[in-house]
Amino acid sequence: MNGRLTSAQPYALGLFRMVVGLLFACHGAVSLLGLFGGTNGNGGTVGTGAWPGWYAAVIELVGGGLVLLGLATRAAAFISSGAMAYAYFKVHQPEALWPIENHGESAAIYCWAMFLLIFTGSGAFGLDRLLARRARARDGRPAEHTPVTA
Repeated sequence: MNGRLTSAQPYALGLFRMVVGLLFACHGAVSLLGLFGGTNGNGGTVGTGAWPGWYAAVIELVGGGLVLLGLATRAAAFISSGAMAYAYFKVHQPEALWPIENHGESAAIYCWAMFLLIFTGSGAFGLDRLLARRARARDGRPAEHTPVTA
């Protein structure tokens, strides 16, 4: 059983990355594009250049999209994790100590999910892997088989 789960790890990680990236990008789409009801429930958006909301929304939309695609995953996850750490400590934590009290659960969860992706990379189904495989084939180098391990 353990061997099967270990062999499926890159695929589970790839699906995890895709779901986290999609949900994170949706947060940015709400604030920047007014999708899903927008910021006020009537399709409203944050003001262009407004600190910190507009910048957070750009990071959420672009970073989430890159993570979803598995393109520059580690860099996008690094910036996204930092943005969510900032959101938690500057916006939510001054209200109360615990995330359940200060409504910072999503910032905390996204911060740690993106932090994990910094170290694991894109897993399966990512464009990072596809592009690296094509570059190796073009250069005539043998394909590397480096599975993601715990």
